[in-house]
Amino acid sequence: MYHVPIHKYKNKTMTASNLKNHYSWEKLNQARLAKAAIGGYAGYGSPAFGQKSVNGELVDNPQEQRIVELIRRHHKSGKSLAQIANWLNQQGYRTKRGKQWQSVSVKRVLDRLYGKKSRISGMEND
Repeated sequence: MYHVPIHKYKNKTMTASNLKNHYSWEKLNQARLAKAAIGGYAGYGSPAFGQKSVNGELVDNPQEQRIVELIRRHHKSGKSLAQIANWLNQQGYRTKRGKQWQSVSVKRVLDRLYGKKSRISGMEND
């Protein structure tokens, strides 16, 4: 459960509205964490590249999974992140949001692929 330390509010007046908003946010966060604990997708932005949300559950996105596999193969062959991003852009592939690939976006895909960062319910944890 997420708690905002009371010291965060010592310079602010904790109005009834602020308190209500805080508790509403906390209830929503608890529900998201509970859903994530049983394997559901609870939001926090777009699903990771290679996945999509269907009826509140994360499932593989076949089109994006093909790109994830291309990224994996190029990485295994020794290409740098920049080389992979450039190749993807030259081939016309785009990120989930339709942008050009950057080294950091390729790295995020590889980190998730190799388990260096877990993505639980859409939130990345270090």
